[in-house]
Parts: sequence; structure tokens; C-alpha cells
Amino acid sequence: MRTRRLSRRIPWLTWAALVVAALVAVPILSVLSSVFQSGQGNWPHLVETVLPHYIANSLSLMAGVSVGVVVAGVGPAWLVVMCEFPGRRLFEWTLILPLAVPAYVVAYAYTDFLQAAGPLQTWIRDLTGWGVRDYWFPQIRSLEGAIIIFSAVLMPYTYLLARTAFLEQSISVLGAASTLGKSPWNRFRTVAVPLARPAIVTGTALALMETLADFGTVAHFGISTFTTGIYRTWFSMGDRVAAAQLSSILVAFVFALLLLERYSRHRARFYRIGGTYEQIEPARLHGWRAWSAALFCAAPLMVGFLGPILILLWMALTAGHDLFSPRYVELTTNSVLLAGVTAILAVVLALLLCYAARIEKSRMTSGANVIAGMGYAIPGSIIAVGILIPVAAIDNALSAWLEANFGIRTGLLLTGSIAALVFAYLVRFMAVALHTVQASFAKVTPSMEDVSRTLGHGPVSTALRVHLPILSGGMLTASLIVFVDVMKELPATLIMRPFNFDTLAIQAYNLAKDERLTQAATPSLVIAACGLVPVLVISRAIMQSRPGARASERIHPSAAEVFTAGYPGRGDATATESGGANA
Repeated sequence: MRTRRLSRRIPWLTWAALVVAALVAVPILSVLSSVFQSGQGNWPHLVETVLPHYIANSLSLMAGVSVGVVVAGVGPAWLVVMCEFPGRRLFEWTLILPLAVPAYVVAYAYTDFLQAAGPLQTWIRDLTGWGVRDYWFPQIRSLEGAIIIFSAVLMPYTYLLARTAFLEQSISVLGAASTLGKSPWNRFRTVAVPLARPAIVTGTALALMETLADFGTVAHFGISTFTTGIYRTWFSMGDRVAAAQLSSILVAFVFALLLLERYSRHRARFYRIGGTYEQIEPARLHGWRAWSAALFCAAPLMVGFLGPILILLWMALTAGHDLFSPRYVELTTNSVLLAGVTAILAVVLALLLCYAARIEKSRMTSGANVIAGMGYAIPGSIIAVGILIPVAAIDNALSAWLEANFGIRTGLLLTGSIAALVFAYLVRFMAVALHTVQASFAKVTPSMEDVSRTLGHGPVSTALRVHLPILSGGMLTASLIVFVDVMKELPATLIMRPFNFDTLAIQAYNLAKDERLTQAATPSLVIAACGLVPVLVISRAIMQSRPGARASERIHPSAAEVFTAGYPGRGDATATESGGANA
């Protein structure tokens, strides 16, 4: 009787949101439950032999990348906001281009270019007459090389959030520091950076979560981390429980990052002085200072985007594969199919969750939105393991039941299927669509809905006539970002793909694993080209995020909202919180 009353009290929209949230939570709960299982007895061996290396390498990567993304992102953000120098307007939006190229693609490009048989060292030997052992050359396939690549590719996270924070800081505070005799460097160090600290920490946390989730780069460089360990334990040892237990430790790392980011904003409160934005007048740099600023901004752009793209183009033109061959047409079709289906489903489910939270306004719908957005913080390898365990159990139970009762042997229906792979993508990238659509919903004022109801329109009619036209820009942005994220996703695809069903990311990884780096340039370039589409959309939002262009942001999400979509800490709110004077 109580269940019936509850069903009447909670509308179907709330139930639908709860079901979506429960499905997203299944992989995480599956991984965490493995901590209490025994498995095949490989766990004690892993703890004694490789687990210390996984922890040490992961911590070293996190330490190095955190320094790299802060230096490469915060400095250029301050320069493009506060200074005038050659190329400033160009750097303002091109500094996010490194995110268009996955880290593993950048790793493949630099490995081919910098290895002993690569063009650079070959040219050095031809010029000097030296042999391979006659000179020292830095090894790109190393922990230090991985740190440089991750820092160059992921620095846009800190760049954009820091830039947004600097734009929203109070001019009066910076002016007061100037009247007190503070030099530009002192104003940056003692005033601007402390006020922007929440945004910088959020951007750094995003970069570190991407570093922990990476598989292609660390596998290619031979660095033992949790993602490579999970893959080896699952496929080499065949121990799903031990793989899940490794995944649970990586989950602990991710949640430690989230808690650290929350703690960094524990009691800090920042408020903007004044009701309007003041136009920041950049300080004009001259001489060596101007060119130094330009070089400082150009360095991460060159290392993270222009250099890899030029190398890949050269590789593809000299000895790359034919992009229009039947094999690559099939690979491209598979990739586009997976990405397109996932993007459509993600946007539809995001609309369902956001609309449920807006219409019902209950703790259940709000909690469902929070749970559905947790997947973005979880690496793809963990999600794959967390899905395969319950899916395999369901397959085995269903097959046993059908055989016992009807004599039918079905085998594995869900394991290794496209449906299971799309489900993994949805768990991983649902938050990207969810928070981008949420940012667009914030543009719909209550008065618009009140007018619609006054004219006699119900919830469905209001959604079609009012919400959808305003949300169209955010929906397009969300679908583009999800589409490209799926196109370049590697670890979950590698673990869960159906037999003989490869994608462009898998093809690039397999060719690079076989040391056929030149041929790997063809699929890598296609992935990078697809990544440019949402990056250019975000670049347009960046150009609109100047103080004088705020009116154009009423329909489309802001650059910071789009860029940090999917992050559980809600970087958009962090960026806003960081502006203004310290109370």
C-alpha cells in the first residue's frame, strides 16, 4: 500500500531520472564491491610486486603535470587578459587548441620524430658524422616525456578557467594594489593569483583526472600506471576481481582529487564589487618584454598542437595509409556510428534529467542529476571493468536458465556487444551533455515559463515552444563534445569493443603498438580533425566572453561553462566565485 501511494506521489519523470542515475551508478558500485571478493589469488602478488610502481608513477605524473599545467596555463591567461603584445588576440583563442589532439596522438607524433631512427636525430648524425652512441639525446619515452606531453595537451583546462577568473576580477582591487606601489609581478603574485585560486585548482584537478584516465600515452611509453595495470590484469591474467580491485584504488585517487579541490575552497568566499563589468585596459608591452610574452604564449601552443599536427601531416603524406581505402571507410563508419548514437542518447537523457529537476524540484531529481554526472570523473578503464562484471554475470545466468528450461544455448548476448560499449560511453560522458544542457537551462527565466502557462500551454507544449528553441545551441554544443570524446576514447573501447570491431582510436593504438608510427598518422589525423570542431565552438564562446560581449551569451553557454562541462566540482561556479574582492 505504501508503494502505491509513493508511486502516485512521485511522477513518472522522477522515476525516469532515478533509473538513469541508478544505471550510471552500477559500474562504480560494481568496482567498489570487488574489494571484498577473493578472486583467483593474484591480488597479494600484485600488491607485493607492481602496486608500489603503479602508485609511485601515478603520483610522479600528477606532481609533474600539476606544475606543468599551472605554469603553461596561468601565465598565458594573465598575459592575454592584462597585457597587449604581438599576437595577443590570436593567442586568446588558439591556446585551447591543444585539447583537439588526444595525448596519445601527440605521443605517437613526437616518438616518431624524436626517436633514434627519426628525422631529427638522423639529420643530426648526417650533419655531424656521429654514430648513435656518440651523443646524448633526451629520451621521449620516459616519465619526464609523458609529463611534458600531458602538460602541453591539458594546459587549456587551467588556461581557460584562469582567464575567466582574471576577466571577472575587480578592477578596483587591482588598481588599489597599483596605488600601493605593487609592481605588475607583485600584483599578479599577491592579488590576482590568490583571487583566482579556486579556478586554478579546478583546472588543475581536471587535468590530473585526465592524466589518471589516460591509457594510450603511458602504454606507448612503457610507464606502469593503474590504467595499464588494469588492462594487463584483465587480459593477461584473466582475473577480473584483481582488475576491479586495482580500479577501486584508482577510484580512491580520483575522489581524493575531488576532495582536495573542495577543500581548497573550504572557507574561501569571493565577491564581485559593483554590478557591471569594467573593460580591462591591457598594459602595452614594448621591446623584449612584448616578444618574450609572445614566445611564452606560443610555447605550449607549439608543443601541444602545431608541432604534433605538422609532424602527423608529414608522416601521413610520406608513408601514411589511404584514408579512403575500404578498411578506413569501415573504421570511420564504426567510429562515427558509436559517436553519433552516444551523442544523441546522451543529449536526450540529459534533457530528461534536467527537465525532471526543473519541473519536479525535489531532492530525488537533484540527487539523480548529481549521480548521473559522476561518471566523467571515473576513467574509462574502470567503467569498462565495472560494466563487464555485472553484464557477464547477467549473460551467464540468462544462458544457464534458458539451457536448463528450454535447451537453448545463447552464449554471451550483452558482453562484447555494441550496446554494452555505448552504455560505457554514456556512463563516461553523460556529465558532459548534462552540465552543458544545465548551463543552457539557466538562460530560461521563470517569467518565460509563466507567460507560456498563462497562454494555456502545458509542460510538454512549453518544452517544445519555449525550452527547445533556447536550448538548441547548448544541445548542439553538448552533442559535439560528446561525439568527439567518443571518437578519441581508447581504454573503454579497447576493453569492451565487439570482436573484429575496430575504431580509428583502436587502429592508431594497434599501429603504434607495432611500432608502425608513420601509418598511425592517418587515423590520428582524422581524430584530431574531429576534435577541432568543438574546440572551434568553444573558441567562439571565448571571443564572446569578453566584458563587452556578455549580451551575446544569453542563449549559448559561456566558454567556461562549456569547457568544464561534466566536472563534478562545477568549474563554471568556481570561476564565478573567484572574481572580485576577498570578503
